[in-house]
Amino acid sequence: MSIPAMGLGTFRLQGEVVTDSVRNGLEAGYRVIDTAQIYGNEAEVGAAIAASGVARSELFITTKIWTENLSRDKLVPSLKESLSKLRTDYVDLLLIHWPSPGGAVPVKEFMTALAEAKEQGLARQIGISNFTVELMQQAIAAVGAKAIATNQIELHPYLQNRKVVEFARRNGIHITSYMTLAYGKVLGDPVIQQIAARRGATPAQVVLAWAMKLGYAVIPSSTKRANLESNLKAAALQLSDEDMAQIAALERGERLTSPAGLAPAWD
Repeated sequence: MSIPAMGLGTFRLQGEVVTDSVRNGLEAGYRVIDTAQIYGNEAEVGAAIAASGVARSELFITTKIWTENLSRDKLVPSLKESLSKLRTDYVDLLLIHWPSPGGAVPVKEFMTALAEAKEQGLARQIGISNFTVELMQQAIAAVGAKAIATNQIELHPYLQNRKVVEFARRNGIHITSYMTLAYGKVLGDPVIQQIAARRGATPAQVVLAWAMKLGYAVIPSSTKRANLESNLKAAALQLSDEDMAQIAALERGERLTSPAGLAPAWD
């Protein structure tokens, strides 16, 4: 099993907006859909998938367990609710969305429950999100590195999260980049724009191609069909070593997602 390189994110998309985005994405050729319990849109995502006519076997669906459902007695029941909303018997990837605030639920407890969900056939692969090196170490101690398919983290040219990436790679854990475009902030960067001009590409295509060339999966979202179609073309964009080095130099430790009371002590 592996994590597809390009998917469609649904963060912050609600109601008809997410239904339209998923419908347009599937029509454009996306086959990976990323959602989460806390997004409040699993039912709409499921409805859009059902209406699309795309066979379940062609899709790769990810959802994430919210912090309120991390305890062993809640995790699998909450997942079954998610599956009902998504109109599927299983997800291809199930993630712990955030570590338990203040360690209220031990990592060993929720990782063991996550592994049980996989054993029951409710998830094909399992993984983590927003985990630091220390938390990854605890997760590995609980279920083993081979059981952890990916760590989904904020990662973009302004926050390249190298310490987490290097630890994950040493342990064979794949990286999924979320907010790869940094809410659009990096699209106006002069370096990104210069590379885009040289390559005859859009700034978004350049940034997505950069992340994928580094081996990360990306899950950009958009409400505009033109952007959805354009983003898909990033997979074919070839960046040079010079392009990659220029983007690497943009690192400035600018974290955009760090919710109070939820975020761990970042590396």
